[in-house]
Amino acid sequence: MQSELFTIALDDLYCFERQAAQRGFHWVAGVDEAGRGPLAGPVVAAAVILRPAQIIAEVDDSKKLTERRRELLFERIMDEALAIGIGIVDAQTIDAINILQATRQAMLTAVQSLQPQPDCLLIDGITTIASTAHQTTIKQGDSRSGSIAAASIIAKVTRDRLMIQYDQQFPEYDFARHKGYGSAQHLQAIRRHGPCPIHRLTFAGVSPSKGQNKLLFS
Repeated sequence: MQSELFTIALDDLYCFERQAAQRGFHWVAGVDEAGRGPLAGPVVAAAVILRPAQIIAEVDDSKKLTERRRELLFERIMDEALAIGIGIVDAQTIDAINILQATRQAMLTAVQSLQPQPDCLLIDGITTIASTAHQTTIKQGDSRSGSIAAASIIAKVTRDRLMIQYDQQFPEYDFARHKGYGSAQHLQAIRRHGPCPIHRLTFAGVSPSKGQNKLLFS
């Protein structure tokens, strides 16, 4: 009985993908991002196309998974998915165009790098992107769609690995620990050392007089 319930739960996670297939779409991509809220580092988006009727066990919203589980699932998704695309937008661009537009740009880059190109997008949240593919936005999609959950894991692990690399370049901020988010330790380091080249200068907590971008997703 337990295995049957588990199968049903997994199957439910792919209801949006099944519905898209029933409507005649061939290549359905889940799209999600990581890094809208941090004070430093890029925003990273991922787009994942799973094979028809494919189920990857244990995928879930990346925020609900341990770091070790995310890493294991990252490798599994990279090995098993039909196509994976990644888009990265740096802090300077975030400051120039705001975090919402930077997130949309990262998502579009991720989608455009897919091969085959999707004809249907399942996007976490409420915002569409400048793609000609059919788009469905899904609130809390990373917990409700298998392909979006897979994209959330790819985006999160990719960004975390970038922040670990930045930690070696700017060790005084301890980016490997907090990944650029506004922890007390990070805020103290900014006050002590000032911002570094990967800080988002338009975010509150980095430049005290700024904060418009940060409020977009507060």
